[in-house]
Amino acid sequence: MITLNINGKEQQLEASDDMPILWALRDVLHLTGTKFGCGMAQCGACTVHLDGQAIRSCVTPIAAAVGKKITTIEAMQNNEVGQAVQAAWSEIDVVQCGYCQSGQIMAATALLATNKQPTDADIDAAMSGNICRCGTYPRIRAAIHVAATKLS
Repeated sequence: MITLNINGKEQQLEASDDMPILWALRDVLHLTGTKFGCGMAQCGACTVHLDGQAIRSCVTPIAAAVGKKITTIEAMQNNEVGQAVQAAWSEIDVVQCGYCQSGQIMAATALLATNKQPTDADIDAAMSGNICRCGTYPRIRAAIHVAATKLS
């Protein structure tokens, strides 16, 4: 039995300690907002926060999260930065197909939690590796700037 802190709640999981966080979230806890994309930490669809840092949950074992806090897209409305990012996403109408967007929002929220006024270069660096097959990158960048303005 492994205990993880997920979205502020202690969760008991009966799972192998090498199970990727992604599968613990989706298959064991039924938190399906975090998406499977490539399974190789290359696309960013599975991005969650581990102690506030954006990580790829498809390759991070649950053993690495014991004693730390996992935050998923399901809890983004519970903090000021997550609220600002989600509101900006809606305002700018970022989403096309939407599949990558939970990972994009998680990466953007991690960026704005540590950098309240990111430049385009800061945004590009923080968001690199989060792939959007629809090509909404200009709208993602614009939404991050809108969220930063709302937070300042």
